[in-house]
Amino acid sequence: MDSLNLGIIGGGLMGRELVSAAARWCHLTQMEVAMRVVGVCDTQDEVLKWHARNLPTDACITSDYRRLLADPRVQAVYVAVPHHLHREIYCAAIEAGKHLMGEKPFGIDLEANAAILACLRQHPEVIARCSSEFPFFPAVQRIARMIDAEEFGRILEVTAQFLHSSDLDPLKPINWKRQARFNGQYGCMGDLGLHVCHVPLRAGWTPRNVRAILSKVVEQRPDGHGGMSACDTWDNATLLCESSDPASGTTFPTVYKMQRIAPGERNTWSIEIKGLKACARFSTKNPKRLEVLRYAGGEQSWQQVDTGQETAFPTITGGIFEFGFSDAILQMWAAFADEISQGKARSRFSACVLPEETAWTHRLFTAALESHRRGTTEPVAPA
Repeated sequence: MDSLNLGIIGGGLMGRELVSAAARWCHLTQMEVAMRVVGVCDTQDEVLKWHARNLPTDACITSDYRRLLADPRVQAVYVAVPHHLHREIYCAAIEAGKHLMGEKPFGIDLEANAAILACLRQHPEVIARCSSEFPFFPAVQRIARMIDAEEFGRILEVTAQFLHSSDLDPLKPINWKRQARFNGQYGCMGDLGLHVCHVPLRAGWTPRNVRAILSKVVEQRPDGHGGMSACDTWDNATLLCESSDPASGTTFPTVYKMQRIAPGERNTWSIEIKGLKACARFSTKNPKRLEVLRYAGGEQSWQQVDTGQETAFPTITGGIFEFGFSDAILQMWAAFADEISQGKARSRFSACVLPEETAWTHRLFTAALESHRRGTTEPVAPA
């Protein structure tokens, strides 16, 4: 079996998830490539200590990402750092010849994203993808197969949402995601938006224009030192787009909703697709349940389907058992490793986000900022 050796730059929450996924690699039953984490870079001692306890004794543990990139064992890197560092570190990884799994939004702004994609064009041997795990839930994979089979008919409307309550408490101390100099002007769109755009963009439903309403709900938070600090990023965003469907040549409304302050929502990703022949909806609130409506005249009735471990990459877990977030993480990393090993993705929806798709989100979010500022519907620049 081939082996893919990964290094992590930014070993916090999602870096630890990667180490856990690699430790569970034997859970996957039909992989022709193994994945190993051979090094980690972080600026926090406690994070490095956690990785030192859980990685092989010869792993590269460092606070200097350049040292990690210089390690000849490292074939690919996962970079999970604040957005203002994306351009510098992503380009350094690409120039070092390392395959790249980056975090959204793949650059703090449109200019940074364009620079990263330009660097990639100079290094075509590097495979770069962006992290987005929710489409690997079995119910979403079923929806994907419906899209591929054109079961929906003419698309009437699509709604995609990522809602959580991480910032509901106004006394939660500020962090980098609440400061535009680190997080960027997109605010919650940069944090959450690619997750809601992933499936529509992969389906080819690209936005032509956008009317955006953005909200700054909590404008100050404790700074951790007895004072208060300004929150200058957007907490919530609702985007109404006119999207085009290449299959039919028609347009339809698409609603993207991203909220850090969503009462009643702990961490909920959802999608609903309405078509002339069929409809489908799924929410991670009930990760087993897929709802489908097929209409051919007569009575309309939603069917509830319980999904199990019906994964893009088979696992040892029996099909009747429930699927969770850590399983989606493992599936996403399986997709990344498999594409590097095989040279292509197994199918359209069993693949990670492409750099070109991140560019679409940057054009959308840039237009959304202008739409909110002007109170107008703004065009989304084409590729």
